[in-house]
Amino acid sequence: MKSVAEIEKEIVEEFELFDEWSEKYQYIIELGQKLPSLDEKYKTEENKIKDCQSSVWLNSYEKDGRIFFDADSDSTFVKGEIALLIRVLSGQKPEDIVKTELEFIDKIGLRQHIAVTRANGLASMIKQMKLYAVAFQKT
Repeated sequence: MKSVAEIEKEIVEEFELFDEWSEKYQYIIELGQKLPSLDEKYKTEENKIKDCQSSVWLNSYEKDGRIFFDADSDSTFVKGEIALLIRVLSGQKPEDIVKTELEFIDKIGLRQHIAVTRANGLASMIKQMKLYAVAFQKT
């Protein structure tokens, strides 16, 4: 299992292949299109991310001391954002999820190229993933 830092480095290197933000944006959409749909039974109010402009559902579960995430959104771009977060955080130990700064977000230019409402939604997705990690640390 790769560390958070190793996965973040891979993502930054992938995004360095693109010259224009529009190409990065399209790549994020493609990542969203590749993310498997979330089982309908997890698309509940309890799993819905608050403060997101789009509808986003996040499911988490623990296996062998690691946390795994599944998610879906009605927006392909937002689904791409959550796909990136899942790629970095899913399969990690709770304490690693809680302490990570997710530096790749700024390194690929994501935060500065999205609207404030999208940035708030991204922050809400990260917050929820970290809250799940905290909850699993205590069990």
